Amino acid sequence: MTIADAIKIIGTLESRNNLSEDEEFEYTEALGFMISETADPRYMMQLGGYYYGQRDFDLALKYYDMAAALDYEEANECLGYVWYYGRTGTKDYEKAFRYFSAAAAKGNLVARYKIADMYKNGYFVDKDYEKYKEIIRELYPVVEDAEYLGDPLPEIFTRLAAIEAEEGNTDKAVDLYFRAKDFLAQRIMYNPFFGNLNIMKWLIEDLYKLIEPDPLEIDLFDLYYWLTKPCKITFRAGVKFHEVSCVEENGEYVISFEGQWYRNVDDFFKKANIDGTLLTDAVMDLDYFTLKERG
Repeated sequence: MTIADAIKIIGTLESRNNLSEDEEFEYTEALGFMISETADPRYMMQLGGYYYGQRDFDLALKYYDMAAALDYEEANECLGYVWYYGRTGTKDYEKAFRYFSAAAAKGNLVARYKIADMYKNGYFVDKDYEKYKEIIRELYPVVEDAEYLGDPLPEIFTRLAAIEAEEGNTDKAVDLYFRAKDFLAQRIMYNPFFGNLNIMKWLIEDLYKLIEPDPLEIDLFDLYYWLTKPCKITFRAGVKFHEVSCVEENGEYVISFEGQWYRNVDDFFKKANIDGTLLTDAVMDLDYFTLKERG
């Protein structure tokens, strides 16, 4: 393999979802080759991020550590996540706070809201809910007009929405949730990473605690609400209509779509596809969602 070969492979596969085994091997080999040849921390982060998305957290940690050793700022953010959530089996809030603080000192917005979370929960630092709210409110104008889909607008907007709801400002909270939902839907279309899907699920849950969902205004991500109870929903993809249903089976709710069964809504959003194209990849092409039957 040459550097030119590796760059071509990476460029071809890096934006693809659901790589085959052969493609995964090509992609990871190409990134590994570029790391060995260039020692560029960007390739370390790219390979670490791939393994993180595949939930191979030990390998993700390896490459994040390599990038952090080269003082690559984004690596500190990612290492903070690894230790905050105990991805490799052990939570270490002291390490998480240290890595997040290092990233925040260089202006990393994600690290700043995670530090806020640590004050909210009392992880390593003394619990200080007022400080949590102060940091989140400070971050809001920074991301308010964000256009880059990697910016943490949904993460900050949903936190601020929860604060506004708690303080009785329901209309403000609902507006923030809807704005976060629109932004996050675009991000998921390009990157159906499990973390983004989790944020959307929690957003939908919190939004529909504040308002009643409109059965006449349903989109793909509203299925996080509807597919937790018996129902049938049709929608159009291109020129063809499809039906998804949630049914009770042996005391549990399971989801049926395109001849496949999914054990829960998370499984559905991770795997559901039409002719090999994930629904999350085709979100802009799905419309006419109609609730046909309620349990």
